[in-house]
Amino acid sequence: MKLVHKAKKALYISVAKYFRFWANISLKRWHPRIIAITGSVGKTTMLHLVETQLGRDAHYSHFANSAFGVAFDIVGLRGVTNTKWRWLYLFVAVPFKAITFTHHHEFYVVEVDGERPREASLLAEWLKPEITLWISIGRSHAVYYDRLVASGAFSNVDEAIAYEFASLARDAQQLVIIDGDSEAMQVQTRYIHAQVIAINSAVVDSYKVMPNLTTFEMKTGEFVFHDPIPRENYLQLAMLEQLMTYLGRDINHDLSSFVVPVGRNNFLRGIKGVNLIDSTYNAHLISMRSMINMMVAMPVPHKWAVVGDMVEQGASEQEEHTKLGELLAKADFEQVVLVGRRVSTYTLSAITDANPECKVVHFTKTKEALSFLATHLTGNETVLFKGSQYLEWIVEKLLADNSDRSLLARQDTAARRRRASWGLK
Repeated sequence: MKLVHKAKKALYISVAKYFRFWANISLKRWHPRIIAITGSVGKTTMLHLVETQLGRDAHYSHFANSAFGVAFDIVGLRGVTNTKWRWLYLFVAVPFKAITFTHHHEFYVVEVDGERPREASLLAEWLKPEITLWISIGRSHAVYYDRLVASGAFSNVDEAIAYEFASLARDAQQLVIIDGDSEAMQVQTRYIHAQVIAINSAVVDSYKVMPNLTTFEMKTGEFVFHDPIPRENYLQLAMLEQLMTYLGRDINHDLSSFVVPVGRNNFLRGIKGVNLIDSTYNAHLISMRSMINMMVAMPVPHKWAVVGDMVEQGASEQEEHTKLGELLAKADFEQVVLVGRRVSTYTLSAITDANPECKVVHFTKTKEALSFLATHLTGNETVLFKGSQYLEWIVEKLLADNSDRSLLARQDTAARRRRASWGLK
């Protein structure tokens, strides 16, 4: 198994370097000022926020954040979206596009994931960004780092993940902005050559949240959103302030053009007048915590939480799901609905142990959870959806306006086909 793993890793890196070689030809002609955004959670929201400020002066990697995807994005191609045969097309198309295609924007704002070991570092050593915005750190894809810990390369999975994300900071040329409340980020950026700005929670003066309105009073003024935004997003706003100061540009506090990325705490109208908060795009403890805290801060009655499994947690699976249960037990949810094997096994017992009075039900099948919700929702509830198990399908079935389906995550043909294989049509 170790030989197979090593072979797959070597093949992945080799193929990524092939596409990088060709994309670099186009990148050198373009020669943009590169702003890299990385972290376990919050990258896409940060990219969209930067877009409200730089507008058409930048190109944004909206559909790419991997070693492969960024190379495709630089030459004006989309990656593999629906068929494996597209790989053959991309192998042939990338060299041609590298020679003929060039972006012409002043900035390249690129989202960089650290899903696998060497994913972020491959991009860091190639792009060498002028500026790196390191948003967060958590066990979003911990399963891919277990082997590194087992080999003795790192003492624990958190250290391994932090080191990988920190590659974008180590290779930054001028400026790195981090979460000053993260000890791991501070350790990893202690001796880098770029200027480091650490932001802490004191930068937010006030925070108010409702299902369809959020306000942050920051040092430079008030930011207003028309969706529920976790308090932890003050970090992105403060980074935005620091970024615009560095670039010598005025800050645009009017975020009316800001569109919350799909599946990241979008407000949607539900049947019977229920408020739906769709945060089904991803699920790991750091994002779970921020959304639970947001719901606690929201002054509305009848708060419900529909929570699915957190996948790709590897050896941390039981620990992370137990911590999730402890968070849910302390919150003020009127009803908790658990969906999936992991939350039913680990999270349920953690909730009942910590708070026997908490009303909680659990299901292993998504259809059963939908049936419970459709039967028990009265119309006065505000319901948070967070986690895997295709919870976006449940949100879809509870929408007041079916056309809002386009605002949900994973609506492409391949994703709908995968849901259908689960009997979710």
